[in-house]
Amino acid sequence: MNELTDLQDKLEKENYIADENLAIALKLSLDLRRPLLLEGEAGVGKTEIAKILAAILDTKLIRLQCYEGLDAASSIYEWNYQKQLLSIKASEKFSTNVEDIEGHIFSKQFLMERPLLQAISQDKPPVLLIDEIDRADMEFEAYLLEILSDFQVTIPELGTIKAKSIPYVILTSNGTRELSDALRRRCLYYYVDFPTQEQELQIILAKMPNIGSDMALQIVKFVKALRQENIDKIPGIAETLDWAAALCSLNITDLQDDLDKIQSSLICLLKTEVDLRSIQVEVTSRLIGKAV
Repeated sequence: MNELTDLQDKLEKENYIADENLAIALKLSLDLRRPLLLEGEAGVGKTEIAKILAAILDTKLIRLQCYEGLDAASSIYEWNYQKQLLSIKASEKFSTNVEDIEGHIFSKQFLMERPLLQAISQDKPPVLLIDEIDRADMEFEAYLLEILSDFQVTIPELGTIKAKSIPYVILTSNGTRELSDALRRRCLYYYVDFPTQEQELQIILAKMPNIGSDMALQIVKFVKALRQENIDKIPGIAETLDWAAALCSLNITDLQDDLDKIQSSLICLLKTEVDLRSIQVEVTSRLIGKAV
């Protein structure tokens, strides 16, 4: 068995169905120790890839959730100011000179490691997930480049901290803004698309083996047809799984069982008021007709 097939089998054992192209992207990222940038619509399983990779490698997952205004203090490090103040007050009792106090309070015992510094401080290489990098500001990418280029962090009071081990880096983006060329050059790239009908069926059966293949197929066909409608937020795999679980909870074993309950359950798939209003009962009935 070659390494690529072995990787796909390991992903499948963790209930993640990956096609050959995604498996190749992951393998190259692991072999070349290059960050892998996964781009695609929300809900297609980008974040899950990092979680599964950590499970396969039997290593720690360190996650940095990006947001607007993210800075070095939240992502790399900051000083424990309260602990420093307490230490300064305690030192005053012993008439310690200023230089000694300063050297003491700016030592590693007062350093609060955030995800990026944590990731390069592990003895065993972790999986570093930088989630939704497109939500962060362009300025944050400048902080990130030093990590991804040299795997080191510069702290003015301490100097340069080099990585104990090189983390496996997964970045995800929903494409809400264009990422810098400098960041893209440092990464391998893969676009995670919506799964094919066969792949989504495999995913449902892997995650929910008791649902029944006929019902699972109906769900997949319905969601596929729904994605073709004029809606703002296209449901991803996560929403499909939520809906499948909801239907099981409502004891629906066939999409023709109870139209009213199915209509009410669409809150699992539709995430805006506009979409809920646009998919009326008659539209749901038409979509069911395509699915059964």
